[in-house]
Amino acid sequence: MILHIKQDHNRFRDIVKGKIRSNFKKYISQGEMIGKRENDFVSIPMPSIEIPHFQYGPKNSGGVGQGEGENGSPLGGDPQEGEGEAGNAPGQHLLEVDLTFDELAEILGEELKLPNIEPRGQKQIKALKTKYTGIHHVGPDSLRHFKTTYKEALKRQISSGTYDPENPVIVPIRKDMRFRSYKFAEQPQSNAVIIYMMDVSGSMGDEQKEIVRLETFWIHTWLRSQYKEIETRFIIHDAAAKEVDEETFFRTRESGGTLISSAYSLAQKIIDEEYPVTEWNIYPFHFSDGDNWSGEDTRFCVDLLKDKMLKAANVFCYGQVESKYGSGQFIKDLEKEFGEDDRVITSRIENRDGIYSSIKDFLGKGK
Repeated sequence: MILHIKQDHNRFRDIVKGKIRSNFKKYISQGEMIGKRENDFVSIPMPSIEIPHFQYGPKNSGGVGQGEGENGSPLGGDPQEGEGEAGNAPGQHLLEVDLTFDELAEILGEELKLPNIEPRGQKQIKALKTKYTGIHHVGPDSLRHFKTTYKEALKRQISSGTYDPENPVIVPIRKDMRFRSYKFAEQPQSNAVIIYMMDVSGSMGDEQKEIVRLETFWIHTWLRSQYKEIETRFIIHDAAAKEVDEETFFRTRESGGTLISSAYSLAQKIIDEEYPVTEWNIYPFHFSDGDNWSGEDTRFCVDLLKDKMLKAANVFCYGQVESKYGSGQFIKDLEKEFGEDDRVITSRIENRDGIYSSIKDFLGKGK
């Protein structure tokens, strides 16, 4: 019975995943599901999926099943007058389904055809990994080695003359049982830090920030599926930069000018002081509408990338969110300077629909 329930549950999970895949672009560009996350689960509203269930009528209500009925008799009680006009559209059934981040990352990887990331840095921590080392005569049933057990039973029956080739039934007994043995081995774990930087000057409005919030959710979901541990740092900047928490990152709005170099300098300072290149996989992401205070500051940003950040980071990603107030110049300057350098990835994000392709721009190289 339990096996059947598990099979039904797995089939339902497959149906849910199929529904998500068929509407994946919609889920990427809407923020509802991202606001419904807790620990390792995300609640996703799923229309048009209804779980089969029994529905019971009130006790002693008469009708078929509790006495004699006549053709045309209503089930479940006396007919009642309804209110309002009849409609011709089907009702909308809505079910919220919990998916783990690993399941969500699996769907993301399949839909965008993302390659697995090849980690670079190895943080010096050890994790215990189960390593199977041999076969023993005793052990728990969960570690029974069926192939070896079958061979032992077959050898015993052949040697004792009880094996019948016409009726080759092999019945293991207790002394035929073999079990896998194991030990715990220490293994280095690859870890990563993501440094998100965002322009919060007046030209970056609420819609631009919502686009960044949606995209960073999916970036983070994929990277956490690739690394044992993920650390996240948030930097906001206008003419000056400062490190903040996640909530402040998406809610702050300033009205000053923009000096992008202030964010890059602070990010590099954090890397130098806390994340040695040999131990960490480092991912700086910067989001802006492309305005910078001056060509001189842009030159300073380019030099900082060339001399320091690109030597430390696995890849540097710049996403330019379109704004009617921004000039959009900065992405052109980066593409001019780093057009042939695959360590710098740029992406134009015109609107929410552009998030889908932008994620693939950033994560599609497996770095």
